[in-house]
Amino acid sequence: MHAAFPDAAMLDRIPLSARTVLVVGCSDGALLAPYRRMNPRARLLGVEADPQAAALAARHLDEVSTADVSGGDLPFDLPEGLDCILYRGILADVADPVALLRRHAAALNPDGVVLAEVANPGHWRLAHRLLLGAPDAAPAAGLTPDGMRQLLQAAGLTGCDVTPHEPDREAAGNFVAALAPGLEALGIDPDEYLRRAAPACLLWRARKEPRQTVILSGNMLAPVGGVSHVRVVHPLHALASDPGFQTMVSPEIRLRAPDDDTPRIFVLHRPALAGAHGLQTLQALWTAGYLVVTEFDDHPDHFEAIRRSSHLSFRGAHALQTSTAAMAEALRPYNPEIAVFPNGMAALPEVWNFADAGRMTLFFGALNREDDWQALMPAINAVAATAGERLAFQVVHDRSFFDALDTPHKAFTPTCDYETYLRLLGGCEICFMPLSDTPFNRAKSDLKFIESAACRVAPLASAVVYGDSIEDERTGLLFRDPAEFHTRLLRLVTVPDQARALGEAGRRHVAAHRMLAYQVAPRSAWYRSLWARREALTEAVQARLGG
Repeated sequence: MHAAFPDAAMLDRIPLSARTVLVVGCSDGALLAPYRRMNPRARLLGVEADPQAAALAARHLDEVSTADVSGGDLPFDLPEGLDCILYRGILADVADPVALLRRHAAALNPDGVVLAEVANPGHWRLAHRLLLGAPDAAPAAGLTPDGMRQLLQAAGLTGCDVTPHEPDREAAGNFVAALAPGLEALGIDPDEYLRRAAPACLLWRARKEPRQTVILSGNMLAPVGGVSHVRVVHPLHALASDPGFQTMVSPEIRLRAPDDDTPRIFVLHRPALAGAHGLQTLQALWTAGYLVVTEFDDHPDHFEAIRRSSHLSFRGAHALQTSTAAMAEALRPYNPEIAVFPNGMAALPEVWNFADAGRMTLFFGALNREDDWQALMPAINAVAATAGERLAFQVVHDRSFFDALDTPHKAFTPTCDYETYLRLLGGCEICFMPLSDTPFNRAKSDLKFIESAACRVAPLASAVVYGDSIEDERTGLLFRDPAEFHTRLLRLVTVPDQARALGEAGRRHVAAHRMLAYQVAPRSAWYRSLWARREALTEAVQARLGG
């Protein structure tokens, strides 16, 4: 039995935009359990010959069949077709894999993707056992890389890429080094042999219809508060699940040399371009053949450096992307080419709060909110005094808020990575989200709401910004003044069942409407449309910059 391709790496290659996914050879279905949390709308199907494994898979998938599909027939009603078919180690065992792929590919939608996990018959451990004369050693049957390429072509599919799984690369290198004199005597390049022999298996990706590849790169700010993850890292990672995109994110601007005519787009995250240096940065991107997109999600008037530079960060880009309609209107005077992509969750976290009905924990973790919470602190401390040990506090980043809490039932975590932030949030029952009514705050996004709701944490939020997203009394509680805040916080502490109901309704809302998976298709379409209009967009940039 070959070493299976790691589930996590395979998961990254299942298109996140898929509406219907079929796994042939799904085993116990565990592979798709995390995919369900990333793309809750998807219909997940499985075929598994082993009845016991199929029964386990039914816990994770919408439908599981034990039917023999080697003849090409699929035992499912597919009114919307298939967006992805994943074969887990079964193609080499089928009598006519070309016919199988052709029949199954007929159900694929035009943008449909095929993933095939194939054992490597040339794996070095097989050769090693043959050389040792092991009793069970035998030449491996299966699909060689050349055979797999021919198979995909014969089935009418367009190959995209192949990813090797090398679980024992160091041992493989030692084996090839020992054989190097003999390999060279036979005219075999040891390095080339290592490339062929190191993988235990390979994951092939193909699509029904060819599509031009887009290189999509981006830079990210220091990962404070999760902004880089939500606006750049996670979206580009999601787009990489589409074989039509090659993505890369780095802390600094890294350019790929324009060695061909492949479309290339660079997303600048919250840039502060100014003066000659700012123009040099843009010129380097243009010279390297990149179309430039600025990602910005805070009101530009708040940043003195942006104003002093005559808003070069926006005027010098081909297009802008942001998180809210209010932000789009604030940016439109500087560049009319704008797309709004609301913040979305990359995955629904596992839930583990509400374990103790006698104790509620309020979470507060935000940057630059001192002016927003100070007027509410007397009400917070009044409720804390009434509740005693029934109300605890988990504070991230804001030491002043933590110090102002007049209770011993509190914990503080300094500014942390995004994964730690979500873990701490997920252990609480109430999330405090204050925003005072200012022009800067009115342009903010509802990120805190979708994060808390995804974690099944009851949102207690100001009506500013969050009133457009939270359905009051159903997916959260809104407040407009300290008195209303006091009443509603006290209610959540004394009626934990209501807090849990709000958290569960919020999680259902995020699962239905606010997952990053649901933005993959519109983001892909927008980036491709920008490239198609690049000449006109470049002329517009030159006009904004005065020629």
